[in-house]
Amino acid sequence: MRTMDRETEDPDAGRARRSRLTPERERELYEAVVELLGEAGYDGLTMDAVAARTRSSKATLYRQWKGKPQLVATALRHTKPVLLEGVDTGSLRGDLREIARCSETVHERDAALMRGLAQASHDHPDLHEALRELLIYPEIDALNTLLGRAVDRGEVAPDRPALNYVVHMMCGAFISRSLVEGKQPDQTYLLEYIDAVILPALGAA
Repeated sequence: MRTMDRETEDPDAGRARRSRLTPERERELYEAVVELLGEAGYDGLTMDAVAARTRSSKATLYRQWKGKPQLVATALRHTKPVLLEGVDTGSLRGDLREIARCSETVHERDAALMRGLAQASHDHPDLHEALRELLIYPEIDALNTLLGRAVDRGEVAPDRPALNYVVHMMCGAFISRSLVEGKQPDQTYLLEYIDAVILPALGAA
């Protein structure tokens, strides 16, 4: 499987060492950030607004997170409907279907939010980098672990070329339907996509 070469400190571990916030308080902060993103967009979101909404000081926010890009990326990761690192059903098909099942809670508002952030990342390189390091890379690592288990179980041949492109296929499942058909990828669509596209490509149908 292809892995991305990078030398970065585990962002969650670094933040945990300096964090004094309770998990409940962190969750409150993350949810407030996502709400503000939906209301004002990335450009309209300010650390002042987050501080006011969460009854925090800006000093606390900057102490916990380097700046707005890092806070936004971390908030998105910790409010995702499913984290791939928590998925392990014992089979590749079961794992992929569990991801689809959990992702059903994503609403049009969330899709619009991600479209807005995708545009903002083009205009703000620091946001683009934060999203890659704190949101995208951890999920790619977890997906590679999930696929590695499938290889170890003998479900997928270790030299299967499609192993390098599973993340691209999964992104396509969530993005392409709205572009091509003007519809959201509901669970029925995602389950059919898994059985018709991803598993056959991996030789695990």
